[in-house]
Parts: sequence; C-alpha cells; structure tokens
Amino acid sequence: MMTNLFSVFDPTSSVFHLPLNWLSTFLGILFLPMIFWAMPSRWSLLWNKTLLTLHNEFKTLLGTTHLGATIMFISLFSLIVFNNFLGLLPYVFTSSSHLTMTLALALPLWIAFMLFGWINRTQHMFAHLVPQGTPGPLMPFMVLIETISNVIRPGTLAVRLAANMIAGHLLLTLLGSTGPSLSTSLISLLLIAQILLLILEAAVAIIQSYVFTVLSTLYASEVN
Repeated sequence: MMTNLFSVFDPTSSVFHLPLNWLSTFLGILFLPMIFWAMPSRWSLLWNKTLLTLHNEFKTLLGTTHLGATIMFISLFSLIVFNNFLGLLPYVFTSSSHLTMTLALALPLWIAFMLFGWINRTQHMFAHLVPQGTPGPLMPFMVLIETISNVIRPGTLAVRLAANMIAGHLLLTLLGSTGPSLSTSLISLLLIAQILLLILEAAVAIIQSYVFTVLSTLYASEVN
C-alpha cells in the first residue's frame, strides 16, 4: 500500500534483500543486439540516423582533438533515453528519476573533465575563471562566482534529469488516483488528459536525455 506520494519511486521487488528494480536500468541492452542480427527495419534505421546526427553534433562541439569521445556521449544518451522510456511503462522502476543514478552519471564525468583540465591545461583552466573583459576590481568576485558555478555543475545535471522525470510521474499518479471517485463522463476526460501527459512525458524523456548529454559535451569542450 502506498504510504505517501513519493513511495511510488521506492524499490519494492527484492530477492535476498537485493533490490531487483535497479535491473531495469539494463533492460535497454536487450533491445540493442536485435539491430545486429535482425533485418533492418524503420525503427533501426531511425535509431541509426539519430545516432549519426548526434555524432556529427558532438563532433562539432568537441572539435577535432577528441573525435572518439563522441562514442562515450552517444552511449550516455542511449542509456538515459532507454531508462526514461522504460519508466513510462507500467510496473517498471524508473531508475533515471533517482539522484543515485543521475549523480552517478554526472559526477564521474565532471571529475574526469576537471582532473584532465587542471593536470594538462592548468593555464587554460585558470583563464576560464575570469571572463574576457572583466574589470580588475571585479576579478576576485568573478573567480568566486565561476568557481561556484563550476562546482555545482554535476549537481545541476543530476537534479535537472531526476526532477523532470519525477514531476511527470507524480502528475500522472495524482491524476490516476482521482479516477475511482469521478463520474463516467469525467473519467473519459481523465483518460484523454493521461494520454496527452504520456505523450508529453515521452517528449520530455528525449529532451532531457539530449540536454544532459549536450551539457556534458559542452563541459568537456571547455577543457580543450
């Protein structure tokens, strides 16, 4: 029984006290091998076209020095978008709505970018702390502001993804819980509203995956 509204996001399935809900994170891997042995379909061609478009865009953002890094960001996009879409299915645990997962994706990336930048391009990283054209008296404040904005980047990435996924699921849960107390005519309107919200959530699942990956790519490009 649901004790509070946020308990719909709690892991409930377990064997030997190991939560099995987190295994849904890897369900997207089951769909990928079909591309390699099944006949090409419109869905696989659309997915390949999407990945090629992302590769070209990430290549533009990263420059010509780290062309192989686009594979990492495309894989990150695929992982997030699969988890966001799987979370829209009934009785599937939405792992991307938890800070445990989103912070585990954002924090190692940010730490790797910072270590690479400060070890290999120290002067370049110091130059990023002071925007060009800053007056001399404002330089200490700009260094402080830029440092704070740089430190909170993994947190903002993680919270943005988790909050957007939680918000839509909570709204769907709130509307769905009012169904038994409504009349027949209002239930039909509720079903239409739920369908429209599901379409909106599908769009949010793609957009948030894209935003997370593009921002990570931009953070990587700053250390070049």
